[in-house]
Amino acid sequence: MPALLFSCEYATCAVPEAYREIFRGAEDEVASPAGWDPGALNLAQGFSMKFRTPLVHGQRTRLLIDLDASGEARWSRFAMAIPEAGRLKLVEREEMAYRASLRQRIEDDLRRQLATLHVMVRTMDGQEGQVILETFAAGGLGENLATAWRDALLPLGLDVSHRKGVLDSALAADLGGQFPAERYGLLRLKVAQAFFLEGRPWRWETLKKSLFESLAAVCVEK
Repeated sequence: MPALLFSCEYATCAVPEAYREIFRGAEDEVASPAGWDPGALNLAQGFSMKFRTPLVHGQRTRLLIDLDASGEARWSRFAMAIPEAGRLKLVEREEMAYRASLRQRIEDDLRRQLATLHVMVRTMDGQEGQVILETFAAGGLGENLATAWRDALLPLGLDVSHRKGVLDSALAADLGGQFPAERYGLLRLKVAQAFFLEGRPWRWETLKKSLFESLAAVCVEK
C-alpha cells in the first residue's frame, strides 16, 4: 500500500487583517465559491482522519493568492491592488512555503515507502452530482490508481469520470517534475458542492464514506 498524502489548496475563505481593506465591500464574493471550495476542507480532513495522516491545506482565500496557479494567474482582481513587492512577499510566505511543506512530506514518505499517493481535494460549483478524478502524468502511479478508484466507484451508482493529461495545475507541474511518476502518484479529486451544501444527489456523509472505503480498497490492492 502506498503512503497517502492529502492536500486542500482552497480550504478557506479567510482574509488576513493586513489585506481586509482590498476586499472591503466584496465580502459576499469572498465567501462564495469564488473565494474557496465549500466542503473541501471537511472532505480532506475526513480523508486525513480515515488514513491517519497529517493534512496540508491552504490558510487564505484563493482571491488573495491561488496556490494552484503560477505567474499572473495567481492573482485575482483584488490581489492586483497589492503593490508588486507585497505580492512577491505573498508568493514567498504562502505559495513557496506551501509547496515546500508538500515536498518535505513527499520526500519523507518516499524514504520510508516505495510509493506515495498525493490526493488534491477540491469541490466544484455546478456539475451537480459529479465526481471527477484528474491526473497529470501519463502512465504513472497517479493515473493507474485513479483508473482503479473510478472503477471501484462506478458500481455504486456515482456519476464519476477520470480525466487524463490535465494541464491546468501549476502545483502538479511543479511537484510532478521533482519526483518519479512511478513512485509519486498525484491526482486531483473534485466533487460537486451540492453534495456538501444541499445533500444531493447523495447525503454528504454517505458520499464521504464511499470515497474513503473505495480508496482504501484500491490502495490495499496496490
